[in-house]
Amino acid sequence: MKIFLFCICILFTTIIQSQTSYFPPLTGTNWETQSSESLGWCTDEIDSLYQFLELNNSKGFMVLKDGKIVIEKYFGTFTKDSIWYWASAGKSLTSFLVGKAQEEKFLSIHEKSNTYLGKGWTKCSSQQEDAITIQHQLTMTTGLDDYVKDNHCTLDSCLIYKAVPGTRWAYHNAPYTLLEKVIATATKQNINTYTKTRLSDKTGIAGLWYTADYDNVFYSKMRSMARFGILAQHNFVWDTDTLLKDTNYLRAMINSSQQINPSYGYLWWLNGKSSYMIPTLQTKIPGSYAPNAPKDMFAAIGKNGQIISISKSTGLVLVRIGNAPDEKGEVPTQFCDKLWEAFNKVTCTKTTGIAELTSPFISVFPNPASGILNIQPSNKLSNYKLSILTPTGQYIYEGENIQQFDSQTLPKGMYFIQIQQDSKQFTQKIVIE
Repeated sequence: MKIFLFCICILFTTIIQSQTSYFPPLTGTNWETQSSESLGWCTDEIDSLYQFLELNNSKGFMVLKDGKIVIEKYFGTFTKDSIWYWASAGKSLTSFLVGKAQEEKFLSIHEKSNTYLGKGWTKCSSQQEDAITIQHQLTMTTGLDDYVKDNHCTLDSCLIYKAVPGTRWAYHNAPYTLLEKVIATATKQNINTYTKTRLSDKTGIAGLWYTADYDNVFYSKMRSMARFGILAQHNFVWDTDTLLKDTNYLRAMINSSQQINPSYGYLWWLNGKSSYMIPTLQTKIPGSYAPNAPKDMFAAIGKNGQIISISKSTGLVLVRIGNAPDEKGEVPTQFCDKLWEAFNKVTCTKTTGIAELTSPFISVFPNPASGILNIQPSNKLSNYKLSILTPTGQYIYEGENIQQFDSQTLPKGMYFIQIQQDSKQFTQKIVIE
């Protein structure tokens, strides 16, 4: 019944969207625009948004409303014809391609990965390796050890058993990268050919995959990223052409793929969930990773802040490309939140700010902090360990039974404070001003 209602919802949404949304032509540079004034936005805030983007090493930024360009800004010598890399934002492309290959019956995501990668693609035992499926690769739950020296390494010697597949979420690039080989083996086509015929020719998304060390990286102009955002916003329908008809896969792709990290679908980052995890850190962080963004927002996020952020409810697609912003790491989720916070001022939207989280065992205040940070335990909590981590999971402070901490000893920015006693653990996001 739920699947039937989902299909009806997609059909109804597609009909409505085809009447109200705009799809740019497949060729040429003509693309309809609409002004921020016509939308009633606070246009006097746009310069401040540009300053935020420039200070954070941006090369390009786009905002689409119902497919039409409202903002398109380039910085320095970068132009709309410049080519840039998607980094891990390209994982969203791979997610679509796997779904398309399944729809065309080249593969099933429930099949063993070694059906297409060959026996012995890992250093696991035969039984351990047989348990890994394509779906585990899509959801970052292969159980392979992401703490190896180079977790991008796709050699069998780097792919070591850590946990039963499906029981541990870890942002591990190597198993993801090998999805390219899965697609190529199953379809008997190289990844660029399959991308061109199933995606580019139908949407005008022009780009190519290149191999860099162990990684497969997609390169394109920023407008191609925006086109992909429009496609995802419309349930992978381009105008009247349905590119992905497998509604079961589509539903799973942009919803929680597992409950270990509910903020992760099939290689997409999901907003508005009860908790999220970040690369390198085996901790559930309460709340959503982008409280300043719409709850229904989902995003493709890559290293150095390559972002395609989509909200169906608002009709908005935000695209940002550039060099590393103030937040480093494989997936700068907090920068995605800051991007929405800065953009919300342009749309005259009040920002949510940092959500105050509570625990029956401990209270951390004030937040944001500009001086002494208080850690107040309940009577039930004693002999606990306190840790402060950066957004990338780096431990920068650890102490026992700490009840006050001078926040001014750390640079301004966002951090996580983690309290642990035996099996109990509490993590809260804090901002130091």
